Amino acid sequence: MKHEDAGKLLDAILSLESREEAMAFLEDLCTIQEINSMVQRYDVALLLDQGLTYARIAEITKASTATISRVNRSLVYGADGYRLAIERMKKREGKA
Repeated sequence: MKHEDAGKLLDAILSLESREEAMAFLEDLCTIQEINSMVQRYDVALLLDQGLTYARIAEITKASTATISRVNRSLVYGADGYRLAIERMKKREGKA
C-alpha cells in the first residue's frame, strides 16, 4: 500500500467525532487481535518514552522484545507519529 492510497481511510478516521465512534469503526475495520496489538504497541511507546527498560516493559505489557525493539526503532528513526501523539496527549493531560 502506498501512503497516498490511505487517504480515504485517513479521512474516514478524521471524520469520527467521539471515542465511541472511533471504537466502533476500529471494531468493524480490524480484528480484536489487531486492535489489541495496536493498543500494546502504543503502550510500549508510552513506556519507552518514560525511560523504562525493555525487561520492565515486557513484564508490564507482555510484549515481545522484538515488538519493543520495533516500537523503539519507530520512536527513534520513524515518521514521528508516536512522538507526535505522545506529546499531544501529554499536553492534553497537562504533563508537558
